[in-house]
Amino acid sequence: MVIKTYPLGIYEENIYVLVDEKSRDACIVDPGGNGDILIKNIDLLNCNVKYILLTHGHFDHITGVAELAAATRAKTYAYEDEKDLMMDPALNGSSLMGYEVALEPEVLLKDRQNLEIAGMRFQVIHTPGHTKGGCCYYSEEDKVVFCGDTLFMESIGRTDFPTGNGRELIDSLKNRLLVLPGDVTAYPGHGP
Repeated sequence: MVIKTYPLGIYEENIYVLVDEKSRDACIVDPGGNGDILIKNIDLLNCNVKYILLTHGHFDHITGVAELAAATRAKTYAYEDEKDLMMDPALNGSSLMGYEVALEPEVLLKDRQNLEIAGMRFQVIHTPGHTKGGCCYYSEEDKVVFCGDTLFMESIGRTDFPTGNGRELIDSLKNRLLVLPGDVTAYPGHGP
């Protein structure tokens, strides 16, 4: 798996482009903004984007989905409990930013579901706390986890937004992420 990171948008949200080296098929994690810039970078990678994986539904992680999906025909995947937040601009925060984003994922995921997409394998790990339907995508084979805003370098996600819950976030960290092997690299939604 080739991993390219593009910190874009007003909050420099990390957008990850994951490319299978053999097939050149790709998936994108959390295309939050600047779709035009992202599309130009995808063209340079010479890959076929077929899937969009969303860790949660805040505006800074979903604003670029429509543009990217239109350009690539990629299917959008999100955790089943996150649909309501993604579809409501007041809940996902976009209305506070002066615009409205409402997104209905095409594929709803379940906890511990195994995904085989674009030549890569992931396990969906439900990690509520930052949002009710937040999730991470763990690749045991590549020893990586894409954790959105659940976990940052030396910090954790906020819990004061709609559907956030501090106790659930601590439980998600202790019982869902810290139990992963110690050699797993975490790829957060913001920062290094």
